[in-house]
Amino acid sequence: MELRNVAIIAHVDHGKTTLVDNLLKQAGAFRANQAVAERAMDRNDLERERGITILAKSTAVEWKGVKINIVDTPGHADFGGEVERILSMVDGAIVLCDAAEGPLPQTKFVLTKALARGLKPIVVINKVDRQDARADEVLNEVFDLFAALGASDEQLDFHTMFASGRQGWADLTMDGPRKDLSPMFDLILSHVPQPKVDLDAPFAMNATILEADNFLGRILTGRIEQGVARTNMPVRVMRQDGTVVETGRLTKLMTFSGLDRVPVDEVQAGDICAIAGLSEATIPDTIASPEVAEPLPAIPIDPPTLTMTFRINDGPLGGREGKKVTSRQIRDRLFKETEGNVAIRVKVSEEVDAFEVAGRGELQLGVLIETMRREGFELTIGRPRVLTQVNAETGEREEPFEEAVIDVDEEFSGVVVEKMSVRKGMMQDMRPSGGGKVRLVFHIPSRGLIGYHGEFMTDTRGTGMMNRLFLGYRPWAGPIEGRIKGSLISNSDGEAVQYSLFSLQERGTLFVDPGAKVYVGLILGEHSRENDLDVNPIKEKKLTNVRAAGKDEALLLIPPRRMSLEQAIAYIEEDELVEVTPTAVRLRKRYLDPHERKKHAKRGDSEAA
Repeated sequence: MELRNVAIIAHVDHGKTTLVDNLLKQAGAFRANQAVAERAMDRNDLERERGITILAKSTAVEWKGVKINIVDTPGHADFGGEVERILSMVDGAIVLCDAAEGPLPQTKFVLTKALARGLKPIVVINKVDRQDARADEVLNEVFDLFAALGASDEQLDFHTMFASGRQGWADLTMDGPRKDLSPMFDLILSHVPQPKVDLDAPFAMNATILEADNFLGRILTGRIEQGVARTNMPVRVMRQDGTVVETGRLTKLMTFSGLDRVPVDEVQAGDICAIAGLSEATIPDTIASPEVAEPLPAIPIDPPTLTMTFRINDGPLGGREGKKVTSRQIRDRLFKETEGNVAIRVKVSEEVDAFEVAGRGELQLGVLIETMRREGFELTIGRPRVLTQVNAETGEREEPFEEAVIDVDEEFSGVVVEKMSVRKGMMQDMRPSGGGKVRLVFHIPSRGLIGYHGEFMTDTRGTGMMNRLFLGYRPWAGPIEGRIKGSLISNSDGEAVQYSLFSLQERGTLFVDPGAKVYVGLILGEHSRENDLDVNPIKEKKLTNVRAAGKDEALLLIPPRRMSLEQAIAYIEEDELVEVTPTAVRLRKRYLDPHERKKHAKRGDSEAA
């Protein structure tokens, strides 16, 4: 059977997974009466809850006798590692672009990687049914982006389609019949080349996706680069340096059909398949016949830019809410994560019972923490820190910079520009984007954006949109002002009392409810001033035997500020930690005892002096 391998790449929320839904439906992957969830490719709970794709996934359909392998990729910059390695599996790419928003930072990132691989992308202007669509302008912006990224003449001569993924149609022109997606399938068949492979060579493939299965064990997915894979054939696994990790047999071979993996006896080169039976193989190892001596080349992955410290939960409530609390369990889980997630790196920290976990951004590490807490882990997490490097030529210290593209209403542009300049952001562009909105482009140190997103949403009344893209390393930008306000810290163990919290409301914004478990060193809220303040949240009203005429006034509490995991991680300062358990997210001081805190604060001041 003829083959086509194509990836769908785009910025977050530009409609990749919704388009794949309709491609599967119209290619007959589902029965007429089959109940299929919306965004069927987003299978895990976190993807469904957040409405984003986190893991790249493969599917396949048949069109006019040709098998088309389609790979759905994440759109968020933090999961760029998934996109980078997936591009080695495909011979073509569909670049989706929102007809209103135009090309955004992640569009630029995925397009850079696709052009570098020599792919000739098909550009699809999606969501042309939006009221604020400006398809022709966006098409010109995409062409300019291709040119700016150094596309070859052949790549610049790209095919364009106009589509609505939600309504399930795509046409070569704006005034087409808007009937179905058959023009897109036909364009894939005519424009995406068939894989160029050697069927007579010995079997070899690179592992690009790693999954765990309760029945089959480790499942590795990748494209067969040469030869033919057969069930039970002997293979060996090689690292990139040529060392042999293990030898074994392919106990199970599976190809993709719709949302399912279908067992087969044989898969030819060029096809994407999943294999089981190997216990040590990981990404990006080469799995090959014993006679293959050299590993296949693997695409280098961009390095991580952010690191966090994962520690055991050593607080007074440690071990009460989770099942996995020891440093050995945390260590094993983190190193297991690095096998399937090539963008994450783990090393043992200098702190006792702690590990340094490096990744692409707060969201990526936040998803890892959320996954671990659902598995029953208890952790304490330190403030994110950027990974710096020293320039070999100049000897200067360098830090990661990002390009931030911000869309806000005109009335909020002033406050955004002011906040970004305080965080060492340098404005590159400012232009009206229609509908009373302004598009601002900044180059800013990555650490300047840590903790800013929540403040940004408050400043823009929830209407602003900010997209980020890693630019590279540039000279250290100097000190950046952190959080201005201090913390309200508990000085007692017990349960928070409404009477006490009512009197603490004047001191700042509370984070806890009455009845919440508190302990010495727990952060109860944000102080209205710059300094930290130790307060008593468990003090109850003294009762007397004197009856008052009339009852006490009702103690009405302002609802506490509830923080998501990412917001909590972004909020804390260097001397604070986030305590994460299966049932709660709490903020606490690194040193719980107030005397210890003062001692370390004095030591820090003397070192700074």
